[in-house]
Amino acid sequence: MMAVRKIIVAGNWKMHKTVSETLAYCHELKDALLGKAIPCELLVAPPFTALAAAIEVLQDTQVRVAAQDVFWESLGAYTGEISPVMLKEMGCSHVIIGHSERRQYFGETSRSANRKIRACIRHGLIPIYCVGETLEQREGGITFGIVREQLVVGMQGANDTDPQRFIIAYEPVWAIGTGKTATPEQAQEVHQYIRSELATMFGPNFAELVRILYGGSVKADNSRRLFACEDIDGGLVGGASLNKAEFLGIVYSGVITE
Repeated sequence: MMAVRKIIVAGNWKMHKTVSETLAYCHELKDALLGKAIPCELLVAPPFTALAAAIEVLQDTQVRVAAQDVFWESLGAYTGEISPVMLKEMGCSHVIIGHSERRQYFGETSRSANRKIRACIRHGLIPIYCVGETLEQREGGITFGIVREQLVVGMQGANDTDPQRFIIAYEPVWAIGTGKTATPEQAQEVHQYIRSELATMFGPNFAELVRILYGGSVKADNSRRLFACEDIDGGLVGGASLNKAEFLGIVYSGVITE
């Protein structure tokens, strides 16, 4: 029997929203959801400076708060870094790891992402591990090879991980913040490939239970077709998550409940 994987919609705010803006947004989000059933797991990922504010407002709701990055050590002389212990104590539940912007601008690699993933697992945080190819790599026909390398290196040692506490996000780099979106067929093809590779790496049970999100210009008007694909379990939403109405549009128009 096919596992039922609950859809996740996660909003990655990137370097947007001050503390005051975060407070206003989260209060509006909380009010908009009051008394309503949420048809999916819902996450927001503010910048580090606004995490505490978001957690304070959303603590009595079904909305969870994720961090956008983490360091792999618990403490030490690592100026500017934030440890998983700090995030866990603050009240974060998830951490985005290996996002293409971290890889592009800050030298993140699948190997460094693996150290962060392991640290999150040790401290009870749920990793959202991002993989995906550039436009040049897609046009060169090496999408599957790139994604496989990111999975093999980034998830090394994750054999005993609970698949329901591990999330993968497929984000084609060419579709992030560009307004371009992979077609549902393109996205499903890679999601299916990821699941097949996970079955080889960790066994069919892990592959069947782990959730794989799509990220790359997800909006209310394309989310339903994307989320309807067999192997797509929701979205890691960038720019559209900054607007409450658009974000909730993705939640309520994109998630099939019947």
